[in-house]
Amino acid sequence: MTVATVPVSALKSRVSRPPDGEGSVQVPLDPNLKIGNAKVFAVYGKGGIGKSTTSSNLSVAFSKLGKRVLQIGCDPKHDSTFTLTKRLVPTVIDVLETVDFHSEELRVEDFVYEGYNGVMCVEAGGPPAGTGCGGYVVGQTVKLLKEHHLLEDTDVVIFDVLGDVVCGGFAAPLQHADRALIVTANDFDSIFAMNRIVAAIQAKSKNYAVRLGGVIANRSAATDQIDKFNDKVGLKTMARFPDLDVIRRSRLKKATLFEMESSPELDAVQTEYLRLAQSLWDGTDPLVAGPLKDREIFDLLGFD
Repeated sequence: MTVATVPVSALKSRVSRPPDGEGSVQVPLDPNLKIGNAKVFAVYGKGGIGKSTTSSNLSVAFSKLGKRVLQIGCDPKHDSTFTLTKRLVPTVIDVLETVDFHSEELRVEDFVYEGYNGVMCVEAGGPPAGTGCGGYVVGQTVKLLKEHHLLEDTDVVIFDVLGDVVCGGFAAPLQHADRALIVTANDFDSIFAMNRIVAAIQAKSKNYAVRLGGVIANRSAATDQIDKFNDKVGLKTMARFPDLDVIRRSRLKKATLFEMESSPELDAVQTEYLRLAQSLWDGTDPLVAGPLKDREIFDLLGFD
């Protein structure tokens, strides 16, 4: 039996879009879904590196500076805002499903929840495993927020995005962001993932406003490997958070670090978050970084 195949060139011609990175067939951002005047940050990093903890505490830090903050979790696990709301809130996809995807039937309180210190929280969720696309989920979330005028009074939007960048769908928040921040630890696997994220941001920056903001070193007593990589590709570390037990305990207590009992080490971490939030609010120069080939990373970090 002969199986008919469709040339890749023909497939691409059916998708109306500007070039969006080599080999990409992702549909471009609907111009009507632009977020507006808020400063938008997309937080990426290897799975399990502490993106949600970092995002939530950064959101609180912005709120402590008097900013109106919206955090959007973009992960099927939907626990980005767990420490802010003290629970796993329903996702946008969950609530859309209850109204057969008739978004006009939804109320704001169906999908937006107020967290600690006034941070507004949304969990986009994700498509069922093996089906759908994360880009659709992000697009529907931003569409709902726009329809309900929730972005007009927001100063800062933080997208907390699922792990490593593995497809155009989960790179979709980069279409909305001003700056992409990469959370990493001082180890090979985290830096390998960071390199892929740099490549994704480089591709998106050809057609969207997103630029690299910098690196957040997390759970890192030292930063020698991060520094070596940064020097090679053109990145810089914006903040560093050590591997402290109080950070682990904050997740267990469903609390942000700004709600934990004061101690000298915790006070230092809070100060670092406030400093990072202020520097991001004041504005950071975009970084131009060139990702390495896989073999180059192994040569740089993987062998003695």
